[in-house]
Amino acid sequence: MSTPTDPPQRDRWARLRFSIIGPLLAAPPTPGEVHDALATLAARTWRHPISGQDVRFGLSTIERWYYAARSAADPIAALRDRPRPRGRFASLAPGVIDALVQQYREHPGWTAQLHVDNLRVALTDSGLSVPSYPTVRRYLKAQGMFRQAAPKRTSAGAVLARDRLEHREVRSFELDHVSALWHLDFHHGARRVLTRAGTWEKPFLLGILDDRSRLVCHLQWYLDETAQSLVHGLSQAFMKRGLPRALMTDNGAAMLADETVSGLNRLGVLHQTTLPYSPYQNAKQESFWGRVEGRLMPMLEGEPALTLELLNQATQAWVEQEYHRTEHSEIGATPLARYLAGPNVRRDCPALTALADAFRIEVPRRQRRADGTVTLHGQRFEIPSRYHALAVVHLRYARWDLTRVDLVDPHTGAVLCPITPLDKSANAERARRPRALSTVDLSPLPPAGMAPLLTHLLADYATTGLPPAYLPAPHSNASTAEQDLA
Repeated sequence: MSTPTDPPQRDRWARLRFSIIGPLLAAPPTPGEVHDALATLAARTWRHPISGQDVRFGLSTIERWYYAARSAADPIAALRDRPRPRGRFASLAPGVIDALVQQYREHPGWTAQLHVDNLRVALTDSGLSVPSYPTVRRYLKAQGMFRQAAPKRTSAGAVLARDRLEHREVRSFELDHVSALWHLDFHHGARRVLTRAGTWEKPFLLGILDDRSRLVCHLQWYLDETAQSLVHGLSQAFMKRGLPRALMTDNGAAMLADETVSGLNRLGVLHQTTLPYSPYQNAKQESFWGRVEGRLMPMLEGEPALTLELLNQATQAWVEQEYHRTEHSEIGATPLARYLAGPNVRRDCPALTALADAFRIEVPRRQRRADGTVTLHGQRFEIPSRYHALAVVHLRYARWDLTRVDLVDPHTGAVLCPITPLDKSANAERARRPRALSTVDLSPLPPAGMAPLLTHLLADYATTGLPPAYLPAPHSNASTAEQDLA
């Protein structure tokens, strides 16, 4: 069995040949004694440099080695095997190559053996020689014609991701600063836990990992994979380690939720997502899941009724006491030591209230002028009367928490006031207050004469000097008689 320190195969053969003829080169035989010396060497048994079994070599073979090494400046190089031509396949005719390439383009998911079997049938009547399996396999590998596995999904995005992986380079990366980039992902657990409702559920593990140090910023099990759980765990990571500069996630529903995206933007964290159907871009996170399943979960096999609380306690203890203090083979140090060594570009985490306010969405709603309410997720909320003049109001809230709904200024984003759900029972017993629509006195007054615009129009019309453009109606007889009596 070979070891990493063994010489290459080409050097093994050259060293064996040199060890056989080396004594003849050190003490050249006199003329007439060369044949006897070579016959003595041919009668001996030697150890095969690859298999280690006994082997013998013919006199003519040893003679060829002797004269080749004697006249060479570098005996070892002269005793090496001639390198076989690379990239040239003399046994493959151009017609065979064309048929093989066409067959691969039509069926990139076939194995090399399947290509050989179909190629033999296709070339039956062509008169071309049928290539062997090793030849076809070496040609496919030399040309980069590897087997392409069929994608699990046949959507356009899945096919595009497969083609990109086949034609684009994949390179590992690592940033130079701690907290420059965090990785976030959910892991589907295989072990069921017993919930407080008396049911067995498979939990989800939310993990947040620093790119440079591989330090776990936060790790927690949940019973769902929702944006609420993501924000709950991510907020704890911020409070523990500060705000990072960027966060990389996949394209899951929780990662692309409006609350998540809005919160990261308000906190100044760049949100970067992996390409669709490309989990290898978040490989550090995938590698960490292997540590969890390989070390943490086997140590819990003896717990017959594993609960979510016990699982989270064991996870925190394992991360802080073992994972953070064990040397990482990739970075050559413990994650905790490399995290503390820096350099660190993190920012201070804001207050808890500001952190909770960040992960909320902002939506417009049309206000009902009749009673000053808006409808939010099937529930009506009251708008203060001083904002009754607003036709459309903007509300900021989290969809999983309707206890904190704020009215905000759509231009500046400032919070104006909190609003509460409509309480019909309280309104039935409460006295009505006067509505404060404006600071200006708007009590009604009687009209003060003719309107200014009409007065101005009459004056302009009089300056034209033209008579009124109408004929007065003639007075009736009854009206004339009344005037005479008057």
